[in-house]
Amino acid sequence: MNGLDERIAALVAAAYQNTPLMRRRLDEAGLSAHDIRTVADLSRIPVLPKDEVVALQQADPPFGGMLGVPMSQVRHIFFSPGPIYEPDAGDDDSLVGMARLALAQSGFTPDDVVLNTLSYHLVPAGLLLDQALVSLGCTVVPGGIGNSDLQLKMMADLGVTGYVGTPSFLSALLQKTAEMGHDFAGQYQLRKAFLTAEPLSAAARQTFTETYNLTVGNAYATAELGFLALNTEGGLAMRLLPEPIIQIVDPETGDNVGAGEVGEVVVTNFSHAYPLIRLGTGDMAVNVDPNPGASSQAERSIMLVGRRGEAVKIRGMFVHPNQLRFAAAQVGYYAGIQGIVTRPDSRDHFLVRVVGTGDEAVAAHLQEAIRQVCRVRVDEVQFVTAIDGPGMIDRRHWD
Repeated sequence: MNGLDERIAALVAAAYQNTPLMRRRLDEAGLSAHDIRTVADLSRIPVLPKDEVVALQQADPPFGGMLGVPMSQVRHIFFSPGPIYEPDAGDDDSLVGMARLALAQSGFTPDDVVLNTLSYHLVPAGLLLDQALVSLGCTVVPGGIGNSDLQLKMMADLGVTGYVGTPSFLSALLQKTAEMGHDFAGQYQLRKAFLTAEPLSAAARQTFTETYNLTVGNAYATAELGFLALNTEGGLAMRLLPEPIIQIVDPETGDNVGAGEVGEVVVTNFSHAYPLIRLGTGDMAVNVDPNPGASSQAERSIMLVGRRGEAVKIRGMFVHPNQLRFAAAQVGYYAGIQGIVTRPDSRDHFLVRVVGTGDEAVAAHLQEAIRQVCRVRVDEVQFVTAIDGPGMIDRRHWD
C-alpha cells in the first residue's frame, strides 16, 4: 500500500468511527471501513451531492453528522449560501498548501506586496489566501471587498505588486485608473494577478496580459474544499493540483469517466475533523488525461463546462450547453445555440438549433465542431432567428 492509499484508508476508518453520516453512508452501501483501502476503492462509496448537505445540516444541526472532532477543536466556522456551515479545525494542511502552490505557480514570490480583495467575512476565501500568502513570504494588504478608491490608493502608496481576487473587481479597478487619468505603468507597480471565484473570459485575460502587462493565474476552488485546479497559460484547460483527491465521474453511476468525457467533479479531502469523502461539487467538467490509467492527478486537467443540472446525457455522453457554445464559437456563431434531444424509434435524435443563417457546408462544419468538443454526433442542424428556453432540452419519452 502506498502513502496515498494509507492516508485514504486512515481517513475512511476515522470518519466511520467518528462521524454518524459516514457510518450511515457506508452501512447503506453495504460497506465497512475496511473495504476502502485505496484511492481506487473510493469509487465504491456513493457520491454525496453538495445540495444534500443543506438538508443534512437542517435535520441534524449544526453540521449534519459530519463533524469528526469535539466542537472545542474547531477554530473557525465559515458560512456558505444554503446555508451551509463549514467547520475548520486546522487539521488539513493541504488547504493552505495547495493555495500556496497555486500562488507560487502563478508567479508570486516573497518579494511581493499583495492586495487581497477577497472577503474575510464569513466565507473562507480571504483568510485562506491570506494564510497562504503569508506562508509564501509575501506581505499582505487585507483589502477585502469594495471601496475601489481606497484600494487604488493602497495600491499606489504601498507599491502593491500582486492582486488576489475576482476578475470583475480587477477589471473595475483598472477601468477606474483609466477614468481618473492615471498613468498605470508610471503610478502603479502591479505586475501579477491571481484570479478566482468567477469565470475568466478570454477577452478579460487578454486585456490583463496585453494592455496592463500582468501575469495571470486563474484558479478553480470551492468554499469547503479549497483550490483544486489552475490555469496560467490561457485556454480552457486547468491543471489539477496534487491534492485533494479529485475524480471526474458519471453523475448517474458514480463511475470515473474516460479521457475526453464530461462528468461531475467529485472530491475527497484529507480532514479527519470534517471529512468530505466523495463530495459531489455539482460542477461538470471534461476529463483531460494525457495518459489514461497511468497519469498522476497533477498531470491531468479539466475543462469546466457548467453545472450538473444543465447537462443532458445523449448516447452515453453528457452534453452541456457551454460545450455547444464553445463549439459554435469555433465556426463564428455567437448569437445563440440550443440542443434538443428526442427519441423517435427508440433512438436518440440530437437536433441543434443555431441563431443565424447558413448552408449545408456551414451546418456540416458546425456538426464536426460539436462532435470534436462533445464526442456526440449531431443528427440535424436548424438555423433560426431566435431561441427560447434552456441551452439543452430533453424531450425523450421512455414509455
